[in-house]
Amino acid sequence: MLLPFDFRKDPYLILDFSATNPDLDQLDLTDTAVFTDYVFGKLKITGAQVGVGGYNEHRVIYRRSPHFNDVEAEPREIHLGIDLWAEAGTPVLAPLTGIVHSFQDNAHFGDYGPTIILEHHATASQPRYSLYGHLTRQSLEGLYEGKVFNAGDKLGEIGPYPENGDWPPHLHFQLMTDMLGLKGDFPGVCSVADREKFLAICPNPNRLLGIEGL
Repeated sequence: MLLPFDFRKDPYLILDFSATNPDLDQLDLTDTAVFTDYVFGKLKITGAQVGVGGYNEHRVIYRRSPHFNDVEAEPREIHLGIDLWAEAGTPVLAPLTGIVHSFQDNAHFGDYGPTIILEHHATASQPRYSLYGHLTRQSLEGLYEGKVFNAGDKLGEIGPYPENGDWPPHLHFQLMTDMLGLKGDFPGVCSVADREKFLAICPNPNRLLGIEGL
């Protein structure tokens, strides 16, 4: 379990942030309050407790932030994890037993904000690393590399904006087979040109979560 929801019973909504969603043309996504009202308005209308989705989605929402748009490089718009959109303060639970590989506050507009990366005992069915982005700053307090979290332990909480990298409250959950020498951070979005390379390193998190429809 990653959040205190039972995806077999509790209502959830799959959210689309690709160019095929006409709603996004009408929104000023640089205004995080407007973006937040859109996300949580959709959840309220449908009676959902959490919004989910995004793995391998070609998104337009990253155009809101220069963090993803280096003028000298191809823009990064392919999402490499699953987002779980829920109220700030929602507990985040370790889905697998592991140790803290690294952590940091990636404090740029549109970035992860407070981030924790766990390292696991890798098997054929279990990833080596997992990343949890957009947490509260309090989630980083008392952490140290090597700290053990058992499956089901509280890892942190979903953060509010702007503390969480200035996004509507949600958890970015991502799996990696290789950290590429990085600590406290790992690309959560890649360019179309790098799509195949990064998807090979970042398997679909839903193989672990098992959310129907994703």
